[in-house]
Amino acid sequence: MKPMMKPLLSVAALAAALHALPAQAAGEAKNVIFFLGDGMGPTTVTASRIYKYGEAGKLNMEQLSRTARVKTFSNDAQTTDSAPSMSAYMTGVKMNNEVISMSADTRAIDPNSNGTGNCGSGNGQPVATLLELAKAKGKAIGAVTTTRVTHATPAATYSHVCHRDAESDIAAQAVPGGAGYNAKLGAGLDVLMGGGGKFFLPTASGGKRPDGRNLLTEMQAKGYALVSSGSELAAFNPQSGNKLLGIFNKDHMDYELDRVKNSLNQPSLADMTAKAIDTLSRNGNGYVLMVEGGRIDHALHGTNAKRALEDTIAFDNAIKTALAKVDLNNTLIVVTADHDHTMTINGYAKRGNPIHDIVRGYADGKESKDADGATYTALVFGNGPNRKASRVSVDSATAMGDDYQQETGIRLSSETHGGGDVMLMSGGAGSKGFKGVMDNTKVFGLVKSALGL
Repeated sequence: MKPMMKPLLSVAALAAALHALPAQAAGEAKNVIFFLGDGMGPTTVTASRIYKYGEAGKLNMEQLSRTARVKTFSNDAQTTDSAPSMSAYMTGVKMNNEVISMSADTRAIDPNSNGTGNCGSGNGQPVATLLELAKAKGKAIGAVTTTRVTHATPAATYSHVCHRDAESDIAAQAVPGGAGYNAKLGAGLDVLMGGGGKFFLPTASGGKRPDGRNLLTEMQAKGYALVSSGSELAAFNPQSGNKLLGIFNKDHMDYELDRVKNSLNQPSLADMTAKAIDTLSRNGNGYVLMVEGGRIDHALHGTNAKRALEDTIAFDNAIKTALAKVDLNNTLIVVTADHDHTMTINGYAKRGNPIHDIVRGYADGKESKDADGATYTALVFGNGPNRKASRVSVDSATAMGDDYQQETGIRLSSETHGGGDVMLMSGGAGSKGFKGVMDNTKVFGLVKSALGL
């Protein structure tokens, strides 16, 4: 007699069973490095790949094993700004545009004229960030960026304000024990690097602080080694026991193209990433590090594709540096963007045509022309400052120049973000759950679970 076979699960039951499986073992990752390419939408990724490696090549980020698609809308807007989108990754809470790491009911209130902001009474509550949660569990924490360290993306990791422009308040939240300090950071960030020195200095010293405080000297008194150039960062010993504060410009750091071309004494994002990992690795309990390629976004706002592509490659090089230094058996790497932009790849260029050049047709290799007989570039923007009243031909030398602004469909003073989904690539410990289409708030939950927080 044949044994009775168990009935097969229905499709619905099987789907439910699979859904019930844990995405990854809780606490699988000892360390997390969260890479955020600000404004690095899918077109920017593709264009940067072609720019550096050709159509068939691969960026370092594209060699990670897991991929997903992320929805980025904010609590009150179809197209988000960086503040709520990065805050969603860091807190798991959907919040309004301009708001940083606060509850969903928080209204964005512009900071007053002296540079400080106040949420007012009954206007939301701070919500815990991944870095705060990690610090509470004894892990080291850090944030590295090419923007001001008080800009929206890095600020979302360690501060809570009702408007992203309250950068003096944001800076104060990073100073252990000082007025306005974010006590949830414990003894403070272990690494903080980028630009933005003007929000740490009083007006008397050329800064923007109306309260007279010099936050740089205050942080040095709290055990931070202060470095202000690429050579000083290279000389810093991660085993010194000091926390690391790197402030390399009063405003944002320079674009990668200009840093290299002008031999500026600023570190690359890869340099900062390497030193941050070495410093944070002193902690035997592990670490959480956020690394932002922030100026990708700024170049896209100016419709200057070449600088955007160069900064994306610099960001990708930082990922390469991290992958060479960490053990993926205990480290989770997540690479994503906070939002898209309106740049697109235009026309039918032949394979091998430089992505920032004018279009040359794949059939005959000749310059492609619009309906009025003018040449046009492969990269264009939906909106922005370079809207022509009537189009004229663009030559290669102009199109491929450092300062060329790609043409736009709608004239605006600055190009806007795009509302499209962005890509997420991940690898290492706890990366199994990063797949499919997900909301940006779900990314927080997956990272939190991977860390066992």
